[in-house]
Amino acid sequence: MNANEYFCNPNKKTRLLTLIKSISGIRGTIGGSIGENLTPIDIVKFTASFGSLLRSQSDKRKIVIGRDGRVSGKMLQNLVAGTLQGVGLDVIDLDLSTTPTVEMAVVMEEAIGGIILTASHNPKQWNALKLLNDKGEFISGAIGQQVVENAENEIFEFVEVDEIGSYTTNDEYIDKHIESILALPLVNVEAIKEKKYKIAVDGINSTGGIAIPKLLKALGVDEIFELNCEPTGLFSHDPEPIAEHLSGISSLVIKEGAHLGLVVDPDVDRLAIVCEDGEMFGEEYTLVAVADYVLKNTKGPTVSNLSSSIALREITQKAGCEYGVSKVGEVNVVAKMKEIGAVIGGEGNGGIIYPELHYGRDALVGIALFLSHLATCGKYCSLLRATYPKYIISKNKIPLSPEIDVDLVLEKIAEKYDKQEVNKEDGVKLFFSENEWVHLRKSNTEPIIRIYSESTSEVTAVNLAQKIIADIGDIVQG
Repeated sequence: MNANEYFCNPNKKTRLLTLIKSISGIRGTIGGSIGENLTPIDIVKFTASFGSLLRSQSDKRKIVIGRDGRVSGKMLQNLVAGTLQGVGLDVIDLDLSTTPTVEMAVVMEEAIGGIILTASHNPKQWNALKLLNDKGEFISGAIGQQVVENAENEIFEFVEVDEIGSYTTNDEYIDKHIESILALPLVNVEAIKEKKYKIAVDGINSTGGIAIPKLLKALGVDEIFELNCEPTGLFSHDPEPIAEHLSGISSLVIKEGAHLGLVVDPDVDRLAIVCEDGEMFGEEYTLVAVADYVLKNTKGPTVSNLSSSIALREITQKAGCEYGVSKVGEVNVVAKMKEIGAVIGGEGNGGIIYPELHYGRDALVGIALFLSHLATCGKYCSLLRATYPKYIISKNKIPLSPEIDVDLVLEKIAEKYDKQEVNKEDGVKLFFSENEWVHLRKSNTEPIIRIYSESTSEVTAVNLAQKIIADIGDIVQG
């Protein structure tokens, strides 16, 4: 991350830095000052930097863009498309789309790269540029740093009038994405049809409201109860698909007698599931359940990140397969998956990466594989959940401001707990036993530090996190 991030002093009024540059892209809040927020000037500079870099590395000229349903999306779309044309690239605009759809379109179009206009789970005032290479995967940290440096130093160039790139639109790629999912051997359309599922969907007023009902209909689901499926960008609740934000769909599942509910984030790369009793399946267990299904049919390694539940490790080892762990961030998970030849991987936030389709988090393929698993195992959603190891993760975050050095704080925590096993690969992860840990790290997507803890006991998981938070308070005051 390029900008320094610091803890916020709750007793003082401080302004948070809201332009974040990381392996997850360039994101910030709309409006405000140049260089501190995601303003039109910043959007043009980073787009020109990325486009110019791509153009210098290849004779190809096609680039794919797409956006989620955010209120600011159309503005970004116009700025990004025009800027890419200005550096000599031919733009294929998918308009309202999903992150995994854009990733697949880059490959199908044999494009030089892609840009997804979305701030994922962040609130509506945020937006972002997610940058893709010609494989439809997130660019590496080294390339990302070069994009940032070139943008900040204005190292980019616009073409003369006869070289301006073309602009075309294509609204067929969500359908192509779905067709590719239906063609996967492990997607059992007939089994899903036979179950005559009734499914509730929360599209969080973004493109999931377009894509998920289409997918479900293609899978043979006739009864679909839609909630927040108009892509207005006026999010009806906090868009991060975690339990405290999902009371609406939980109530809808019970009211309609649905077999389950499906929830995604605004760019449709994270999947949360609600059981038939209105209880959460658990965002950590989306990956666990899908991996279980894949491993039953295709033996091979699995991968998740350092902040994900060790439940995946358990089911992988039970299947007699290798489990690998990576730093947080999709690009890191993908790199580890390729390194060990993983058949399934992802992150504990509901992100499924199924390389048989493509190397990107994809809620749509997650839905198809989960429903295939549910249909073939013959269980209710809640009963399937009960078959998996019971771990509890306490997820906490602390806002940041430019007052205290976070890296120093993390180092002090590591020193304090040097009697424990400590992993410093990505922030600081402390292991208190084989099944109990705390992970502290600076977020790539928000101006916060995340503090995750896991145990077989909810009380222990919460207490571990609170103990570390108290330790941080002591360090800050000192």
